[in-house]
Amino acid sequence: MKARFTYNSNFIVLIVSICTLVFSCNENSKATNDHLVFRYNEHKNIGSLDPAFAKDNADIWAVNQLFNGLVQMDEHLNVQPCIAKRWTISEDALNYTFTLRKDVQFHKHTLFGKDSTRMVTAHDFEYSFSRLMDKKVASPGSWTLQKVEQFTALNDSTFQIQLKQPFPAFLGLLTMKYCSVVPKEIVEHYQSNFRSHPIGTGPFQFKRWEENLKLVFRKNNAYFEQDQNQQSLPYLEAVAITFLPDKQSEFLQFAQGNIDFVSGLDASYKDEILTADGKLRALYESDVTMIRGPYLNTEYLAVFMESEVTALQSQLIREAINYGFDRQKMMTYLRNGIGIPAHGGFIPKGLPGYDASIGYKYRPEKAKALVDQFKNESGISNPEITITTTSNYLSFCEFIQRELQKLGISVNVDVIPAATLKDAKANGKLDLFRASWVADYPDAENYLSLYYSKNFAPNGPNYTHYKSELFDTWYERAYTITNPEAREELYTKMDSLVMSEAPIIPLFYDEVVRFTRKEVSGLGINPINLLDLKRVKKTK
Repeated sequence: MKARFTYNSNFIVLIVSICTLVFSCNENSKATNDHLVFRYNEHKNIGSLDPAFAKDNADIWAVNQLFNGLVQMDEHLNVQPCIAKRWTISEDALNYTFTLRKDVQFHKHTLFGKDSTRMVTAHDFEYSFSRLMDKKVASPGSWTLQKVEQFTALNDSTFQIQLKQPFPAFLGLLTMKYCSVVPKEIVEHYQSNFRSHPIGTGPFQFKRWEENLKLVFRKNNAYFEQDQNQQSLPYLEAVAITFLPDKQSEFLQFAQGNIDFVSGLDASYKDEILTADGKLRALYESDVTMIRGPYLNTEYLAVFMESEVTALQSQLIREAINYGFDRQKMMTYLRNGIGIPAHGGFIPKGLPGYDASIGYKYRPEKAKALVDQFKNESGISNPEITITTTSNYLSFCEFIQRELQKLGISVNVDVIPAATLKDAKANGKLDLFRASWVADYPDAENYLSLYYSKNFAPNGPNYTHYKSELFDTWYERAYTITNPEAREELYTKMDSLVMSEAPIIPLFYDEVVRFTRKEVSGLGINPINLLDLKRVKKTK
């Protein structure tokens, strides 16, 4: 027998009224405060909030909100003051002397004592740089200081760095998050747990981290930077980061207005939001803003120059591959027009040294003639190659496969996990493989280092094992040139030399693509795809 329950009608009305009131209050509160909180999702998760371990974009984006260094990069890749308000460089380009601001405070923490904070001094940079180089810390960013002979705090507000040799890109290196200032007493208290108890100087300060669920930063009311109207930064009250693991779910949250922006173009939603020619679909025009610009990332196929595959040993075949597929068509059909077809060299568009005239354009007749010449000279009637890639780039490799087979080259495509590909390319186990190079710092030397013979993988980034005495001579000479125009000219010559011998097949220069809700402003864009939230505003 079922029990019977009876309800007083007035009680039901009361309960409904309370629920309605609570829901209404919550909704009103959310609506009132929503414009003060910037929300985004990090599908790759975050491994550490310690700048010494800010290796991946996910970590770098979060760390950039919490920490500052001596200098910073603006959206045009110019080095600007940060905690250092000015600097001088000696005539021999070996000594850098930085004068620090005297109004930069660390975020509050009880370990600082009575005032719960303290000012940053040059001694903090001396500690931070020593920690970065400490083998016991094992920071993946220790290489940023490999050209440094010594550094010292001359007094509280003067920090000096001496280089082993001139290195024109050094200031750009110092903008990396690895070189952020950290407080000794906090780091030594938490030790390895500093990763989840970060104390920095940035526009936002750490509030809460539920790993794999949510990360929250709050506004640093003592932040030292101001806008052009002398208004203190940042404008936002908080940053909230979620960790949905896939891009499709992330985009759904964005479309519903639950997060404020998504970065990049993923196959799971590219056709949903963009037309084939890279324009926003009408469905999203009223709610979404798209911003795009050059990204310092070259996507390419790399040839292992010590390969035993006869076809790849031949410059004729390497050139034929470069001439043999339509990069513009590839970008239109596979990327909805997002990305710049790589008709120049390895240096991407957006960096000094880039030259659109030194690369390869689509010339199928020329490519076919080169393949026929190879067949006649080698006696190989059916040259065969294998492209190794990951699943994310399978469509690109299949496109190239179809085009090259029209020329008389037999092409296999081998798909392997990203970790396996990374290990295999470093150890010379792949003959032809897809790769990409994202700038560690905004100087073309970073790209050209991949072709310096002393950088052979696995001990350096020269995965192709390309070797040229002339290139090496030019590469070493570039370090001694302090004139930017002269260095740029030499960079272009070096890039041109590499392309003439075709150890690589550039595919495209990537673009930064950001989709934001209409109520977001001030986010901006930059060629290193750094997320900077200190000037972001949201309207109600």
